[in-house]
Amino acid sequence: MMRKEKWLKVALYASYIFIVLVFLFPLFWTLSISLKTQQEIFEVPPSLIPTSFAFENYLQVLETTPILTYLWNSFRLVGSTVIVTLLIAVPAAFALSRYQMKHKSKFLVIILMTQMISAVVITIPLYRLYADLDMLNNFALIVLVYVAVVLPFSTWFLKNYFDTLPVDLDEAAIIDGCTKRQVLTKILLPVAKPGIISVLILVAVQSWSQFVIPFILIDDAALYPVSVGVINLQETEAAITTHYLAAGSILSIVPVIILFLLLQRYIVGALTTGAVKG
Repeated sequence: MMRKEKWLKVALYASYIFIVLVFLFPLFWTLSISLKTQQEIFEVPPSLIPTSFAFENYLQVLETTPILTYLWNSFRLVGSTVIVTLLIAVPAAFALSRYQMKHKSKFLVIILMTQMISAVVITIPLYRLYADLDMLNNFALIVLVYVAVVLPFSTWFLKNYFDTLPVDLDEAAIIDGCTKRQVLTKILLPVAKPGIISVLILVAVQSWSQFVIPFILIDDAALYPVSVGVINLQETEAAITTHYLAAGSILSIVPVIILFLLLQRYIVGALTTGAVKG
């Protein structure tokens, strides 16, 4: 039995390593291309590690392309989406967790089912609507679409997190004279910080990587987020720009990586809290 368990652990960790490599290799390959010269890109056989690290590719992208504008547009969209989503999802999740209501379980299933609707399904009809109303390139309306995409999962996640918090906290606060609103804002929100920040990260990452919605609803290149704008760095008839496209792609994911590294401990805290419930 001991030997069997040992081999099971070895197989488990080997599968973990394999999965990590599968997901990291495309990122590593993009990083490698971004540091190659134009001649190195077409070498046969291709090399994983550049012979000469061409950091000037990044300077070229920063100086000659509007990628900083694209990044700023993404920050605006993602920041607004996160704020609006939390303003709606937090009180909604609190109500679903603490209040008894008729058909609540069915309502929760409906909320989760809406998460299965693809962004493509809603974006094409929205394009016709926005075009007829002359509302394309409107950041506020695009933020509302982003919120509609991420809100169901955010509400479901926070509702489950509030379920892990003892109801005794609410009762003690009410005995001390707190209203329901004060119970949420002064008692539960500080305790629920790991869950809220976990939702913040998930919403930010999903919104940052959103491509279909801005690609369809924005036709002004100056308003593109980085997920759409980076495709303008691809090959053109004038020159081969694959290394610039790779450099722009790396620059586009740096903010998300930094955000995750800064706040990852809150995700671990949220998962641990849910694991020890009861």
